[in-house]
Amino acid sequence: MITRKYKAKVEKIINPLPDIYTITFSSENKFKYLPGQFLHLALDDYDSAEQWPESRCFSMQSNPNDELLKITFAVKGNFTNRMKNELHEGKEVWLKLPYGDIFQRGHDKSNCVFIAGGTGVTPFLSLFNDRTFNEYINPKIYLGFRSQEYNIYEEELRAIRNNSCNSYNSSKFVKLVYEDREGIINIESILKDNGKNNTYFISGPPVMIKNFKKYLVEHGVTERNVVTDDWE
Repeated sequence: MITRKYKAKVEKIINPLPDIYTITFSSENKFKYLPGQFLHLALDDYDSAEQWPESRCFSMQSNPNDELLKITFAVKGNFTNRMKNELHEGKEVWLKLPYGDIFQRGHDKSNCVFIAGGTGVTPFLSLFNDRTFNEYINPKIYLGFRSQEYNIYEEELRAIRNNSCNSYNSSKFVKLVYEDREGIINIESILKDNGKNNTYFISGPPVMIKNFKKYLVEHGVTERNVVTDDWE
C-alpha cells in the first residue's frame, strides 16, 4: 500500500486519565490503511519542497472502514508533551501513513493468540473491529491493564463480543487482566493453555514484548510464529 501524506484536522480530544489522550482526526482525503498499521504524526507544518518535519509513530486504533482516524497515546517524552500542550480541536497537523504489516504477514488464522499491555491494545482494536477479523477462527485475546480504570477501550471491546458479523466465531475469547488485582499477564500460563503451534501476536511496552517473545521462543514456539508490534 502506498504511503501518503494527509493534512488532517483534530476533531476530538478525550483525556480519560492523567497523561493519556485519545485523538480523532479527519481529512478531506479518505485515510487508506490496513488493520494493525501505524502512522507518523508531525506537529509542525509540512512543505513539500522541504524534508518531512520531526514526527512520532502511533498505531491506528480505528479500523480502515471508519471515516475518522483515531489514536491513543501516553505522555512520556518531549514530543508527546508537545502533543498534550499544542493539540486542540480544530488544529491541523500532518499525518503520513500507512506503515507496518503486523497482520499482513503470512500466518494461519486459526487459534491465533493476541497479547497486549496498556495502550498496546490499539493496533489490535483496528483488527478486532474490522470485517477481516471474521477470517480468524477461535482467536484468544489477553489484554493487561494497570487497573480497571485504565481499560478505556470497553466500548470497543464490547463491540467485539456483540458484533453480529462475528457471530459464527462463537468460541471467541477475551480475557482482561488487571495488574492491581491479579498481577501482570502470565505468559507461562498463556503458552500452557494455547500450545506452541499457534501464532502469537504481542503488543505493548518494549520490555514486555522482549520478555514474552524470548519466553515463547525458548519454550518451543518458532520465531516466525511470534509477531510483535515493536516499531518504536
